[in-house]
Amino acid sequence: MWHVIINCSAVGWTTYNQEFRAIADRYPDIKLITKKMKDDERRIMECDMEDVDDAETFVAACMELDGFSATFEAN
Repeated sequence: MWHVIINCSAVGWTTYNQEFRAIADRYPDIKLITKKMKDDERRIMECDMEDVDDAETFVAACMELDGFSATFEAN
């Protein structure tokens, strides 16, 4: 199991939320948990993925969006 963490600035979310959702929709089995920070409206999103290749691909796709950063680790 792989734990994926995505950080997103408020501007990045405003600009690229539809693109991010399209990326996440490629993985229908994940349950994405989103936390919106009150002070600056940035977002922290987390999910668990079974396959390391899926985690790597998901992280790479997220990092192509301005204002997004992502990592994953063994869970």
